[in-house]
Amino acid sequence: MDARALAALAANPGCRRRALLDGAGIDKGALARALGSPASFGQSQFAIQRGHSFEARVTADRGEALVRLLHERLRDGSPAPAPGGVDAPDLTAAGPQGRTARTALALREATAAGRWALLDHPMVSLDVAGSPAFLEPDAIVVHPDGSWSVVEIKSFPMVDGSADPAKVGAAARQSAVYALALEQVAARVGELKPDGEPGPDGGGAARTARVRHQVLLVCPKDFSNLPTAELVDVRKQLSVTRRQLTRLTRIEDIAAALPEGTTFDLRLADDGRTATRPVDELTDAVDAVDAAYAPECLAACELAVHCRARSRGAGAVESLGRGVRGELGGLTTVEAVLAAALETDAGPTGDPAVDALRRAAALRAEALAAPGAAVCR
Repeated sequence: MDARALAALAANPGCRRRALLDGAGIDKGALARALGSPASFGQSQFAIQRGHSFEARVTADRGEALVRLLHERLRDGSPAPAPGGVDAPDLTAAGPQGRTARTALALREATAAGRWALLDHPMVSLDVAGSPAFLEPDAIVVHPDGSWSVVEIKSFPMVDGSADPAKVGAAARQSAVYALALEQVAARVGELKPDGEPGPDGGGAARTARVRHQVLLVCPKDFSNLPTAELVDVRKQLSVTRRQLTRLTRIEDIAAALPEGTTFDLRLADDGRTATRPVDELTDAVDAVDAAYAPECLAACELAVHCRARSRGAGAVESLGRGVRGELGGLTTVEAVLAAALETDAGPTGDPAVDALRRAAALRAEALAAPGAAVCR
């Protein structure tokens, strides 16, 4: 799981299907294509290459320009980074576990040093439903006071200090996942003296590792390739993500409830791309895991088109949106909603949803019966 997947999962914690498939490392895009419902979203190769090029430019000077950009936006009285005054520790290690341990050590050393430091593509871990997720932020800046800032670099433009609210919101949710994982590292690092030894006394003032709730969002300025940045407060997203991730059912429990022998293997042909497994068999395997479809899934999950078709086929009111589902109370299908609305001769039921539907149906019938009423079909 990456931060993007975790942010989407936190926004829809009731979807066991996504939790299991992401936890198992299933390629949902390939799975959707094999089911005949390919994803309708994603970045083009040009956009991906442009993003990599922009990120390389932002961090080209060992992160000194990026740290100066952060300092300018903070205006918190901290000392400005001097030329050559930004440490850039080597984070090379073997495997995700090794990189995670090396990142934690670099954060500890940088916090104790009391200098600006930039960790380029570090790795942190977060336990999600009993399964470890290894996450790779774009960068983490360590401040001289021992605090840490998440840096998120995006390729969408920032025009006159403003960007697409939907994209900024997605970046904030993604950054909140990084901040949540960093909080666990900060709790282990705790309080450090300047020489790196733990303890509150002796050797100068101790520094307490902590994660700032404002992340630095770096984007191209006015459609150019020059970087600009703004601080984004992610306290709300952090609170929601923390609460939602704790509600997830453990992946082992989801897997234990599946029929014996359930597999999502596509049985790829020799070309490594063509799925040879029968569609009906694959569909049964996917449908064995409960999903919680909502229209918002179309912008965040590769299987959303398939789940939407199944939801509509079952007449589930969830396909109309969470707001509609909440208003309808115990009415869970479109058929039940229509049946309740058309019983106009019955008296009040005491169910607010049913009574509201009947009033709406009566008003509609009255409006259509009026002389000159126009009917839209």
